[in-house]
Amino acid sequence: MGTLLQDIRYGARMIAKRPFLTLITVAALALGIGANTAIFSVVNAVLLRPLPYPESERIVRVYTTDSKRNIRKYPTSYLNFADWRERNGVFEHVAAHADTSAAVNFGDTPESV
Repeated sequence: MGTLLQDIRYGARMIAKRPFLTLITVAALALGIGANTAIFSVVNAVLLRPLPYPESERIVRVYTTDSKRNIRKYPTSYLNFADWRERNGVFEHVAAHADTSAAVNFGDTPESV
């Protein structure tokens, strides 16, 4: 216990002797801990937690492949989707979504929405 007290006193003297170095060290640690916490929060929310659906591990995504242009995840047409939905013998439910954007003019400046 005596050695521990000597180490603490020595550390306190070194901190008092070089306050600028101590400030830089504490700031670097605070920045590192803050960045680590922020990144973990995003990773936890996006990758580690399950989706908010019952049996979310059963949700799959199906793509079309364009072998002529060597594109694996090619967007499919609505007619292909309708055909998949009607001939489905594997999936419980089938749904489609589209990521699209449009330009809207507000006065003289177009804005992407």
